[in-house]
Order: sequence, then C-alpha cells, then structure tokens
Amino acid sequence: MSAVLEIPGIPAALPPLLLALAHEQRVALVGGAVRDLLLHRVHNDPWRGLPDLDLVVEGRAGDFVRRLERALPAGSVRGALEHGAYGTVELELAIDGAPVLLDVASARRETYAVPGENPRVTLGALADDLARRDFSINAMALDLASGRLLDPHGGQADLQHRRLRWLHATSVADDPTRLVRGARYAARLGFELDPASREQVGATLAAWPWAWRAGDPPGQAPAALGTRLRMELELLLKREPWRPALAALQRWGGLVLLDPALQADRRWHQRLWWATRFAVPLLPALVVGAGDPLALAERLQLPHRQHRLLAQALALRQRLEEARSPRDAAAWCELLEAPGLSVEAITLALVSGGVPRRPLLRWLLRWRRLKAPLSAAELIVAGWRPGPELGAELRRLRSQLLAEEHC
Repeated sequence: MSAVLEIPGIPAALPPLLLALAHEQRVALVGGAVRDLLLHRVHNDPWRGLPDLDLVVEGRAGDFVRRLERALPAGSVRGALEHGAYGTVELELAIDGAPVLLDVASARRETYAVPGENPRVTLGALADDLARRDFSINAMALDLASGRLLDPHGGQADLQHRRLRWLHATSVADDPTRLVRGARYAARLGFELDPASREQVGATLAAWPWAWRAGDPPGQAPAALGTRLRMELELLLKREPWRPALAALQRWGGLVLLDPALQADRRWHQRLWWATRFAVPLLPALVVGAGDPLALAERLQLPHRQHRLLAQALALRQRLEEARSPRDAAAWCELLEAPGLSVEAITLALVSGGVPRRPLLRWLLRWRRLKAPLSAAELIVAGWRPGPELGAELRRLRSQLLAEEHC
C-alpha cells in the first residue's frame, strides 16, 4: 500500500479509502502505474507522471464504484462514465482540492473469435485480467489488501532488461494495435522488442492472418485495422516522441498495417517535422504518404475535417501535376485562393511534397497577406459604387502589387 502513497499527486485521503474497500472486494492497482513505480523505485528512471490510476476489481466494477462514492466526502465525484460492454467506469474525482482520474474495471477474460475484431468479454479473476494484456511489463498488479506485487508473467525481469515481450503467441494476430502500443512504449521508455517478439511480428505480418487487406473496401476492415488503429496512432502522435515511436514501428515492419507504401516511405519524418512547424494535424500528414490516402482515411475513420483536408490537398497536388504552373505571383494567388481550398490544405500539400515548394511557401508566408493599396471604403470615398466593379478594381490593384513580387 505504501507504493500507492508514493505516487505524486495522489491525495493522502484516497489510499486509506481504497484499502478499506479492498477488504470487501479484491482490488488491485494495475498497468502503467505499477510498471512506472517499479521503473522509478527499482531502476531509478525519472518519474514520468501519471495521468490516472487503473484499478481492477474481481466482480462488478459498478458495485465497487458505488461503495467508493459513499465513502468519499460529499462533492468529491466530479464525473462518472460507465462503459457497460467492457465493465469499466471512469471517475473524475476532486479530493482535498486535488483532481484525480480513476479508471475502475471488472477483472475479465477476453477471447478473439476472429483476428483483429473486438474481443468477446466475460467476467473473470484478477489472474485472467493480467493474462489478457499486451506485454509482460503491463501484466503486473499491486494487490491493495495484501500489499503484494503480483508478477505472473515475468514483467520485472523484462523491466530489468528493458525489453518488450508479448504474453501470447497470437498477441499480434489477435490485436495488431498492440504493435502501435509497443512503439509508444519503445519511444517513451527506451525499450525494444525481444527477439521472440520480433519474430512473432515478422511471421504474423508475412502471413497476414486478417481476412481484410489493403485494396479491399475500407468499410469492411476489422476494428483493429480501422478505428482502433486510428485511436492508437492518435495517442502515439499526441503523447509520445513521435519520431522514435514511428521509427520503431517502421523498423518492426508495422507501418504495413496502415499501407505498404508507408512502410517503404522514407519521408514521413520530414513531412511530420514540417507539419509541426506549420501546425498541420500530424495524422493527415502521415496518411498523405499512403498509396491511396483517401481510402486509408476512410478505413481509419479520420474526423470529417481531416478527411476533407486530405481531399483538398490531394486535389491541389493533382491539379498542379496536370496543368502548367502559374508564372507570376498574381496567377498563383488566383489558383490558391480559389473556392474549395483552405490555408491548411495548401499547407498540407506543401509539407507532403510533390508540389512547387517555393511559390506555395511564398504564398503561405507573404502573398496571401498582401492587400490592395486602397481599401473598399477609400474607393467608395473616391466615387466608386459598391458592387462587382468595386471588387474587380480591388483585385486589379492587388494584382499590380503582386506583379512586383518575385515568384
């Protein structure tokens, strides 16, 4: 129990409440909290911070949460979200003025009837819950009632050797998003897949055990090659050092889960670096390098805004490939400022490559901000009437100004 007390940011009033409830229903601290505590206390890794606490209870998580709510001071629960299909409850607490995110899950078994699809979930014991996890380093638990560390799969030894090891021979086939999580841990913790796990990745990807493959209708892809894959990629790009994480995924052959062209791509790091500089969303900047970016966007179910952004950038790139490039700044502005093109889409086309870089960069940084030397109000004072002719005069004056710009 002392380990829980040593987690920074956890209010002192919470652990005794959890301990008292743990004598009524078996409760364990699991997952990243246990792993990071051991890395910090045993292996002297710097404390990386903990966004939330993950608890597993034997029995129904909702029963435990209701007892916890009764034990907490009034007003401590700021929010609660229950996910019935997986027996989990997300709690947002405020205790002694300190916010705490607490995830409580029922111990469960998972079976995969079809590789890559969502698993079939049933209630189980704590040992079953640890056995369903991805890596041995995430399959440890701290039993709150006894204070014992449970390590049935050798996670401590893997922590010592800084390696990632799958729990099962079908870990990747059952859920290929685990490979993306492995890349996240590799980047964050400085770990590497152990040789047997690397062999499993290579053999699984070579056999491609999933019924769906690239080129099939995007909507028919299993969840682990679609929406769940997108969610893991979003976490990788948002929370981790994305360069080493994606490099690990490519090194292991895992980018083929997205698209074979991305696995062979050697420019993704340059695209994403430019995307960060120009505040372009990173996931579209990655996806644009696929063989069929729009099909991949549909399979991953990218948000509508990102899908539209990709479509606009690709349409601009195709237009520039098929037509002669404008010769002067005014013509470039007319092309780039046409309806249906956003600044963000032009920026994505710029960072994705395959377009005339200098004029797009000049437009982005300078030309689009140049205005006619006289405003509409000043022209009206000079005798112009509001209407199409006034707009045409403003465009003519701006074109004269742009004519002085070097393309």
